[in-house]
Amino acid sequence: MKLESLSPFFFPFVALCFTVATAATFTIRNNCSYRVWAAAVAASGGGGGKRLESGATWNLNVKPGTRGARIWARTNCQFDEAGRGRCKTGDCGGRLKCKAYGNPPNTLAEFALNQYKNLDFFHISLVDGFNVPMEFSPTSGLCKKGIQCTADIVRQCPKELEAPGGCNDPCTVFKTQKYCCYYGKCGPTDFSKFFKARCPSAYTYPRDDPSSTVTCPGGTNYKVVFCPIGSPHLEMVASMSQEE
Repeated sequence: MKLESLSPFFFPFVALCFTVATAATFTIRNNCSYRVWAAAVAASGGGGGKRLESGATWNLNVKPGTRGARIWARTNCQFDEAGRGRCKTGDCGGRLKCKAYGNPPNTLAEFALNQYKNLDFFHISLVDGFNVPMEFSPTSGLCKKGIQCTADIVRQCPKELEAPGGCNDPCTVFKTQKYCCYYGKCGPTDFSKFFKARCPSAYTYPRDDPSSTVTCPGGTNYKVVFCPIGSPHLEMVASMSQEE
């Protein structure tokens, strides 16, 4: 893949004391039968967004040391020529090219590159709820373990968490220590267990790291797929589209 074909999504370089690391390529693919507006933002700086028709991809060249990074899909968006507008799920302040994290509910691919022992850390998070099924997997090197969350969560969403176009997380709805874990220790709740039962490898509450975060050597490339093959949500939407 030529560098010229990569989107200009560059995060600030963070000096690393162990090795000189190379940038990672993230390939974001929309496998849904409908368009989405992909978004990417990092706490260490940088952001962007792009409309993806069904089957389209967006390639991001992400610099070493990037941390606090998120990739997600926004749905049912409308933007003007200046890139201002609104999305039903995952909206980031009304911008096409995001500069801040999106609003719940949104399924998140979260990662930090070249961290402790030059390892990448990544997971799928449902801590901000769910809007689109997702796969997050390595595509290079010897690292093979990926993560998927393909359950039909929107249609199975508990009544208390229902939201237009998605399923909210309990912290967004109740805003209490029990669900948000603002301080100290906290454990799984009935709502986080609902998400975990449907997506066992996803991060479902603020202290869920041990069971849900995957590591790969720094320099690994990745893919994030919205509506991976076999997703019930993909099949449901495709069926609805045919009826229309």
